Amino acid sequence: MPFNRKILNDNDSYGWVPVLLHWFIALSVIGLYPLGLYIESLSYYDPEYRTVPIWHKSIGILLAGLLITRILWRLFNRSPKALPQPKKMAIAAKAAHVLLEVLLLLTLCSGYLISTADGRAIEAFTWFSIPALPFAMEQQEDIAGEIHFLIATTLIVLAALHAFAAIKHHYIDKDLTLKRMLALREEH
Repeated sequence: MPFNRKILNDNDSYGWVPVLLHWFIALSVIGLYPLGLYIESLSYYDPEYRTVPIWHKSIGILLAGLLITRILWRLFNRSPKALPQPKKMAIAAKAAHVLLEVLLLLTLCSGYLISTADGRAIEAFTWFSIPALPFAMEQQEDIAGEIHFLIATTLIVLAALHAFAAIKHHYIDKDLTLKRMLALREEH
């Protein structure tokens, strides 16, 4: 199986841009979840209390940029043709993909609301900052924090199911689903 050398999608495979976006987003989500749990375990006096949340927020901001890029990319670049599968499976797969992106967007928005509840901007690795909204709700940090945890947990569970589905496609169905997201193509 040779690597796909195209940047853009074609009728049979994904190009490098959407493949890289997919894997950077996936690795970010997989890394941010345990990092967030670790932040919850820190007390005010832990030395990491001053640094780890900054990493979490900064990676979250970069992840938001990747998600926006991915959505825009998809608007202007057609997806490869769907692989043959039962209609119900195709609908479930489409729904899962949409739900993954909606959950990710909601997780990022709630994280933003937590981080800016005190009116301060979010510093992204000291490279740039994202300003806070000019208003805040009462108990914004607590409410957004609960929402953030619940949605992020749902997201990580759905992402795990997504990964298991890709493995099932590869080893049981023996189709090209996983190979296409690894930028591999069949030789013709």
